[in-house]
Amino acid sequence: MTPLRLLADIPRVVVEAVRGMGHDVAWMMEGAAGVPDHVVLTRALAEGRTLLTLDHDFGEIAFRRGLPAACGVILVRMNSRDPGVLAAAVVAALGTLPDWAGHFSVLEPGRIRRVRLPD
Repeated sequence: MTPLRLLADIPRVVVEAVRGMGHDVAWMMEGAAGVPDHVVLTRALAEGRTLLTLDHDFGEIAFRRGLPAACGVILVRMNSRDPGVLAAAVVAALGTLPDWAGHFSVLEPGRIRRVRLPD
């Protein structure tokens, strides 16, 4: 599997688990904590990364701003906020698809929903 380029706005344990899979993960808490959402998306675009987040606001922002299909957003919506549960769910989901760019994806218990971002 080709390593993914991700920008994570998610707990450290999830970042470490995803890095352990061999993916290139930049973490917002390392030097850019607390920046506004539009700055997070601008960084993802500039660095060619798919955003991995728990923040529901990114869906509206991605579609309202017309986020280019070269980028992508993975929204994690789980019943649990336990970092270990989140890490296991993200690791399992990332192993199911080779590429997440170009989509707004929602990880939910037992399923993944994807909507193509506008070209």
